[in-house]
Amino acid sequence: MKLNILGCYAATPRTITNPTSQVLEIKNRMFLIDCGEGTQVQLRKNKIKFSRIEHIFISHLHGDHFYGLVGLISTFMLLNRQTDLHVYGPKGIKEVILIQLRLSNSYTGYNLYFHELESKESEVIFEDEKVVVKTIPLKHRVYTNGYLFIEKNRERKLNIDAILNHDIDVVYYNKIKYGGDITLEDGRVISNEKLTFDPDPVKSYAFCSDTVYDESIIPLIENTTVLYHESTFLDTEEHLAEKTMHSTAKQAALIAKKANVEYLVLGHYSTRYEKIERFKEEAETVFQNILLADDGREFEF
Repeated sequence: MKLNILGCYAATPRTITNPTSQVLEIKNRMFLIDCGEGTQVQLRKNKIKFSRIEHIFISHLHGDHFYGLVGLISTFMLLNRQTDLHVYGPKGIKEVILIQLRLSNSYTGYNLYFHELESKESEVIFEDEKVVVKTIPLKHRVYTNGYLFIEKNRERKLNIDAILNHDIDVVYYNKIKYGGDITLEDGRVISNEKLTFDPDPVKSYAFCSDTVYDESIIPLIENTTVLYHESTFLDTEEHLAEKTMHSTAKQAALIAKKANVEYLVLGHYSTRYEKIERFKEEAETVFQNILLADDGREFEF
């Protein structure tokens, strides 16, 4: 599982920082999460292939999280994209994008699908044979969702020595990987447990930005491999976090600790602070496995 941070700062873009956007690669799937201004430039800087992006998840309709979307959609058109593109986001995302395309007389040559969200309860919004994606309802000034990405891992690991010892034909390997027992020519049944090892634990990634401190999300993200949680402010500005419905680094760490996640990635920093290391220092007073997001930074788990 790989996380590429394209932008992770709050509010307006600067020459040295970018608003929220990130790319998650999980089970050979690539998902774009939020699309602030400058996202497509950051995609190029980080050498991420535009063609691999088929699903875009927008958390909410504040500009620093989606103002780059119409530009990216238009660039896909200029690149003569043919594959379908799916956009998931709050109700209204379709209207705001299509009116820009219509008034600029720009139309995609590919199928553009919008999946608009209204539910305030967690729901499955994407699922295939490898990954499932659920919403994480968040509390912000406008309707907002985080997203939980979970691997599906149905395949067991082959115990090649055991398989060769029983002289099992390669045509049965797929059946074995998916839990099947094998009947030999002499009638003996070899149980799957003797031919395989347990699969690796599934990995999961929870994206939570923007939100006030909210313990109601804990059951949804419990035991997640990686949690990205906004940390717009430091504890000294907790009053501003409450007023603007954002979180502090310490509050993010509290959520991570109570949810028993493996890693916490901090981001969505207010640009009032000169050094983002202060966010990690504050969060580490509560939770230890802290990673700092920064533009262009890549994590592998």
